[in-house]
Amino acid sequence: MTRLQAQPNVIATDVPARLDRLPWCRFHWLVICALGITWILDGLEVTLVGSLSAAIAQSPVLRLSTAQVGLTASAYLAGAVLGALFFGWLTDRLGRKKLFSITVLIYLIATLASGLAWNFWSFGLFRFFTGAGIGGEYAAVNATIQELIPARRRGFTDLVVNGSFWLGAALGALGAVVVLDPRLLPPEIGWRLAFVIGGAIGFVILLLRRFIPESPRWLMTHGRPEEAAQVVAEIEQRVAGETGRPLPEIRGKPLLLRTDVRSWFMASVHALFAQYVRRTILGVALMAAQAFCYNAVLFTYALMLTRFYDIPSGNVGLFILPFAIGNFLGPLVLGRLFDTVGRRTMITITYALSGILMALTGWLFAAGLLTAVQQTAAWTAIFFVASAAASSAYLTVGESFPLEIRAVAISLFYAFGTAVGGIAGPAIFGALIESGERTQILWGYLLGGGLMIAAAAVEAALGVAAERRPLEEVAPPLSAASVGNSSAP
Repeated sequence: MTRLQAQPNVIATDVPARLDRLPWCRFHWLVICALGITWILDGLEVTLVGSLSAAIAQSPVLRLSTAQVGLTASAYLAGAVLGALFFGWLTDRLGRKKLFSITVLIYLIATLASGLAWNFWSFGLFRFFTGAGIGGEYAAVNATIQELIPARRRGFTDLVVNGSFWLGAALGALGAVVVLDPRLLPPEIGWRLAFVIGGAIGFVILLLRRFIPESPRWLMTHGRPEEAAQVVAEIEQRVAGETGRPLPEIRGKPLLLRTDVRSWFMASVHALFAQYVRRTILGVALMAAQAFCYNAVLFTYALMLTRFYDIPSGNVGLFILPFAIGNFLGPLVLGRLFDTVGRRTMITITYALSGILMALTGWLFAAGLLTAVQQTAAWTAIFFVASAAASSAYLTVGESFPLEIRAVAISLFYAFGTAVGGIAGPAIFGALIESGERTQILWGYLLGGGLMIAAAAVEAALGVAAERRPLEEVAPPLSAASVGNSSAP
């Protein structure tokens, strides 16, 4: 890092190039494990609470009605939306490390408290704050992972990390079977223990995150270039020690940044709605489509199985397990193609194929051609592909906007997708299932499939070729001093 004598408020930094050239090592695994576990927690929370809903409703202490159980789920979603917006703003303002420590602390305290709730209001309040912690995690953690992982592996890593939500879902499905087994635990103790275990996991994560540094990319754009250079030097020393080999040569020109900018509000608004308006439209399309389809199916999964296939509610978790495994394997198997074949091609294909398969499954269901096992197999096949598509939506939003507003952008699109998917999707599918008519439910599948195909068309038209490119090349920082950095679509 050097300051230009002719321009005292401008520095030349090679921090991005130094980070992107690093070989993969234990440091990157630590980043993934300590930060990426957020999605496992979210999957665990959503699936576990869904599977435990009957036991929670029957609790002699809480005495919840069916409507109140639904309201606690809404409280979690509302907390996630508001938490994403509030903590996303703070993440860009105060730094990544502070916020991903605060948000996991909120999560673990609120989750522990959920297991100790004494009535509807206390349980709903604790679920709200649990959601707020998870929502805030999405912005802080997604931004940090993208800024610390080398460009050549950013796509695959981000997709697998986001897809790990379904590892949590699988654990939640299995965990529900265990804690609700009356031969092992009384139901009132079982569901409370599940929340306590979630809080204990959060505590372990908090300890691991002590070893994750602040994002050097955030430091270099927030008036702390010397500290950014020092953090990178420490990472380099650590990586060199782990690999036992000299580090690769630094390539590319230094990045010129202004150090006298302190307010990003108007610049952020201009970036989202003027400079990068095509990317904003793309982000909205991708997030809305995947959120609608996912939440519509996930939140009504048990209803479909119990109402149309007479599956006992206690066995629903066994049907969720293969569905969850397929969702995780999708990004794991297809993820590398997003870095090799390319973002635009793979996102277009996965969204379009998901939509076609969803429409086809809807037709087979309406015609009465599927058994419960075949229906689950069809859902698993759809979301093997759709999981990679959904994860790519988060990847696209994170890497398509300048560093100074990356967390805000992630939180805005996450909040939008959660609000749309959490409200519209389950509400529409729930009403269609309530009708008891298979042909009515077909319209829901056609709507979801149509949204995915429409999003594929938007990606084909507006997609960004971000594969294997430095973040600063995909979207130059707002503080960039060189002229001509605003030409990106």
